[in-house]
Amino acid sequence: MWEDGYHNIVNTDYSEILIEQMRSRHSEARPSMEWHEMDVRDLKFDDASFDVAIDKGTMDAMMTAKADVWDPPQQVIDDCNKEVDETLRVLRKGGKFIYLTFGQPHFRKRYLQKEGTSLEIRTLGEAFHYFLYIVTKE
Repeated sequence: MWEDGYHNIVNTDYSEILIEQMRSRHSEARPSMEWHEMDVRDLKFDDASFDVAIDKGTMDAMMTAKADVWDPPQQVIDDCNKEVDETLRVLRKGGKFIYLTFGQPHFRKRYLQKEGTSLEIRTLGEAFHYFLYIVTKE
């Protein structure tokens, strides 16, 4: 994204080690890129402070609990709902939450369909399908 001209990028992860490594790796080439150790279920940003948020594997990681994918444990349900609720809280009106995953709609829509939003789902790929979920805050 940086090379395509998007320089106002804020990155978060719960791993302090990863954040420090990435901050160090990108400090010279991408000096304005921000790196924050933070839990996506409890974001420390102000309400309505972002135009776009991208999930790059976070929800997928939270859904790896050993359980029936058709009937996830309550902790998975709570964590995924908190991620989406917090993301929507920090998005401005008209903001977009973009999530790319192999996760099929019948496993993901329950977390992404929220009051005051619209959900668009695009299927990408041929042999193996990816799903692009775009949640727009209305």
